[in-house]
Amino acid sequence: MCITRSGRFTLTFLLSVVAAAAFACSNPPPPAATKAAPPPPAPPKMPAVGIYVTNEQSGDLTVIDTETLEPVTTIPLGKRPRGIAASPDGTRLYVALSGSPSAGPGVDEKTLPPPDRTADGIGVVDLKEGKLIKVMTSGNDPEQVAVSKDGTQVFVANEDSGQLSVVDAATGQIAERFKVGDEPECVTLEPSGTRVWVTSEEDGAVYVIDLETHKVVKSVKTGPRPRSIAFMQDGSRAYVPAENGASLTMIDVKKLTVLKTINLGEGMRPMGTVMAPDGSRVYVSTGRSKMVLAVDTKTNKIIASAEAGPRPWGIAIAADGKTIYTANGPSNDISVLDVITGNLTKKIAVGRGPWGIAIVARH
Repeated sequence: MCITRSGRFTLTFLLSVVAAAAFACSNPPPPAATKAAPPPPAPPKMPAVGIYVTNEQSGDLTVIDTETLEPVTTIPLGKRPRGIAASPDGTRLYVALSGSPSAGPGVDEKTLPPPDRTADGIGVVDLKEGKLIKVMTSGNDPEQVAVSKDGTQVFVANEDSGQLSVVDAATGQIAERFKVGDEPECVTLEPSGTRVWVTSEEDGAVYVIDLETHKVVKSVKTGPRPRSIAFMQDGSRAYVPAENGASLTMIDVKKLTVLKTINLGEGMRPMGTVMAPDGSRVYVSTGRSKMVLAVDTKTNKIIASAEAGPRPWGIAIAADGKTIYTANGPSNDISVLDVITGNLTKKIAVGRGPWGIAIVARH
């Protein structure tokens, strides 16, 4: 076969076309540009005045607007959030987080799984952003917290180790420790801000620490299993409920002596306490007894009672003194009680195992 010059040109042209087509097939078009990642969700709109509830079993914080009495967001925290306290400027919340297994009274600790000490800490929640921003060192099994009047120190009751830890709020590290009674639970500052009180469930006493001398100045006997402390606004008296004694111990704050033991009635299991803003009453939640009791601070007698729900523990009162809120662990809700009528006006669903409760006005 003979190929002419024009034939060679035609063949060359055809081979070029085939080669170009093969090259095109072997090189697919560039991929389409990937879509940009969506922006992070906007922070929740935090209420001007909020009710903050720690949920021990679900490990989070429910935020409720006091205007609507509806939850606005839930903030993940960590294991077993319980005690809760706000910074004096209303910008942060401090929450006790514990890796110790949950157990009720009388449970043999030998039957429980080992504690997860990596989960122990004090969660810090930014109330503007509505999120957990860090976890500070706390010592073993923190149960409740309090904050110094200047906001520089956080006081922590370490239940498993029988200690009070003082945490530097700026560094997040423990600055000082005090040995107190076994199974400390509540920690509270006197209105003067110069002394810290810690209840000891095992010892049936409160321990008083002087922040200027850095010493435990005294322990004062109470009824069995003291759970919380409420001070008169003038700092003259303190009321300490004894869960296993169905009583309130009234203590002279200056002298650190017992003034009176107030009988709350057979079968009562007093736990949380909160003082009315005008100091006229101290309100007591009674756990398995389901009630909230009102004790007149002039007569030191019960003047009113109302059923709140199953096992109310955490208790808080509105700034105007007209509404009480209780955290009801078994029913996963918050009760709203009208102080004037004594009526239960609403229940608000929250997380699992609500424990602590605080009302905070953001500044």
